[in-house]
Amino acid sequence: MENEYKLGSIVMMKKAHPCGSNEWEITRVGADIKIRCTACNRAVMLPRIEFNKKLKKVVKF
Repeated sequence: MENEYKLGSIVMMKKAHPCGSNEWEITRVGADIKIRCTACNRAVMLPRIEFNKKLKKVVKF
Protein backbone atom coordinates (compact mmCIF):
# COMPACT_ATOMS: atom_id res chain seq x y z
CA MET A 1 0.00 0.00 0.00
CA GLU A 2 3.01 2.30 -0.03
CA ASN A 3 2.81 5.54 -1.99
CA GLU A 4 -0.88 5.14 -2.78
CA TYR A 5 -1.58 8.24 -0.69
CA LYS A 6 -0.30 11.79 -0.69
CA LEU A 7 -0.79 15.06 1.14
CA GLY A 8 -4.52 15.87 1.32
CA SER A 9 -5.70 12.29 0.67
CA ILE A 10 -8.69 10.99 2.64
CA VAL A 11 -7.97 7.56 4.12
CA MET A 12 -10.03 5.02 6.08
CA MET A 13 -8.36 3.40 9.06
CA LYS A 14 -9.12 -0.09 10.41
CA LYS A 15 -10.36 1.17 13.79
CA ALA A 16 -12.78 4.04 14.21
CA HIS A 17 -11.85 7.17 16.18
CA PRO A 18 -13.67 7.53 19.54
CA CYS A 19 -15.81 10.28 17.95
CA GLY A 20 -17.25 7.62 15.60
CA SER A 21 -15.55 8.51 12.33
CA ASN A 22 -12.90 6.37 10.65
CA GLU A 23 -12.01 8.80 7.84
CA TRP A 24 -8.87 10.90 8.17
CA GLU A 25 -7.12 13.53 6.04
CA ILE A 26 -3.33 13.31 5.63
CA THR A 27 -1.78 16.64 6.63
CA ARG A 28 1.94 15.72 6.74
CA VAL A 29 3.96 13.06 4.93
CA GLY A 30 7.52 12.06 5.81
CA ALA A 31 9.10 9.54 8.16
CA ASP A 32 6.02 10.22 10.31
CA ILE A 33 2.54 10.76 8.91
CA LYS A 34 0.16 13.25 10.50
CA ILE A 35 -3.55 12.63 10.03
CA ARG A 36 -6.56 14.74 11.04
CA CYS A 37 -10.00 13.31 11.82
CA THR A 38 -12.57 14.63 9.34
CA ALA A 39 -15.32 14.68 11.99
CA CYS A 40 -13.74 16.29 15.06
CA ASN A 41 -10.46 17.73 13.65
CA ARG A 42 -8.27 15.87 16.16
CA ALA A 43 -4.72 15.39 14.82
CA VAL A 44 -2.57 12.30 15.37
CA MET A 45 1.01 11.63 14.25
CA LEU A 46 2.06 8.04 13.51
CA PRO A 47 5.31 6.48 12.27
CA ARG A 48 4.96 5.48 8.60
CA ILE A 49 5.28 1.74 9.38
CA GLU A 50 2.49 1.88 11.98
CA PHE A 51 0.32 4.00 9.65
CA ASN A 52 0.70 1.44 6.83
CA LYS A 53 -0.38 -1.37 9.20
CA LYS A 54 -3.49 0.53 10.39
CA LEU A 55 -4.54 1.79 6.94
CA LYS A 56 -7.62 0.07 5.51
CA LYS A 57 -8.06 1.93 2.19
CA VAL A 58 -7.64 5.26 0.44
CA VAL A 59 -11.05 6.86 -0.02
CA LYS A 60 -10.04 9.92 -2.07
CA PHE A 61 -6.62 10.30 -3.67
